[in-house]
Amino acid sequence: MGELRTERLLLRAWRDADLAPWAAMNADPAVREFLGRPLTLSESAASIEYFQTALDRDGFGFWAVEVAATGEFIGFTGLDAVDDGLPFTGIEAGWRLARGAWGHGYATEAARAVLDFGFGELALPEILAVTARGNVRSQAVMRRLGMSTDPADDFDDPGAGLPHLRASVLHRKQRPGPAA
Repeated sequence: MGELRTERLLLRAWRDADLAPWAAMNADPAVREFLGRPLTLSESAASIEYFQTALDRDGFGFWAVEVAATGEFIGFTGLDAVDDGLPFTGIEAGWRLARGAWGHGYATEAARAVLDFGFGELALPEILAVTARGNVRSQAVMRRLGMSTDPADDFDDPGAGLPHLRASVLHRKQRPGPAA
């Protein structure tokens, strides 16, 4: 899969030029607030390699996101298999944007394109989204995407590095049925 386009965004393959802004995002404590400790430059580089390998191999994964009008790299969004060790399986949508890109509706716009791709091109029956209970910004995006949550699905994430990040919420969206 090459790229996805929205009204304002381009979801595309990763480029060498993405490393500096990606590493800066991953070093920003505000961006990492609900993800754990900031990442090093080498950890950020390794994540780009992982993301691009998945895109090349599977035709989906985490795309780099840029503002179409300016070419500015602002983060990522995409689909990935749920991590091992969680109390559920499936494909989850995820996103992470640079702090300067917050508050413009970019996360919702990019994630909506990813959901459309997942339900349309991949014919997924359901797409999940997971975040720490305290991450109200991401939960607001999930609600805007039409995802629902059930408190019975809340769980403690054993992979969360910090104790305050373990309490997690699961949101779900089913593939829309045919129009009546």
